[in-house]
Amino acid sequence: MLFGLIVACEVAFWVLLVAGLAVRYLLRRQRLGGLLLLAVPVVDLVLLVASVVDLRDGGRAELTHGLAAAYLGFSVAFGHDMVRWADARFAHRFAGGPPPDRRKLYGRERARYEWRAWGKGVIGWAVACGLLLAGVALVGDLDRSAALLEWAGRLTFVMVVWLVFWPVAYTLFPKRAPRDAGTHQSLSGGAGR
Repeated sequence: MLFGLIVACEVAFWVLLVAGLAVRYLLRRQRLGGLLLLAVPVVDLVLLVASVVDLRDGGRAELTHGLAAAYLGFSVAFGHDMVRWADARFAHRFAGGPPPDRRKLYGRERARYEWRAWGKGVIGWAVACGLLLAGVALVGDLDRSAALLEWAGRLTFVMVVWLVFWPVAYTLFPKRAPRDAGTHQSLSGGAGR
């Protein structure tokens, strides 16, 4: 049942996001669109409450409880960015807003981007692991909550892999801009001075 709720929450996230943006930009109802966008985090709250109730009622912690904690953690860390990303595209497409930034990043700028993204991932990891440990405490039995501790290990492994192959790799081995991209930037005045 919890897995179905996780899927429903992900669908509800996108439905509320698209509905909020459509109301804001297509119907030109800023306040109502904003209210719909504010309802997006409520979806996470529903999932959190359902997970806590399931565990509190004597349920054995399973894969889905760990998945719910991971979903919630990374939703907290990246949800705002996803809303901002979609908002910029809707504003450009339907309200004459500026085009979204589509330039590729190279060198130090790309390394900074990767470190910022990983830092947000650390926030998501910390929230998820906090929820996992709270679940272990709520269950009160290490045997019944082993799946939650396994999830904490999985998430930690993912964060280490992410660290090595993105921020550290882009810092130690910065990707250089193609020669024609550099020429184009300097001709258009876009060289980073």
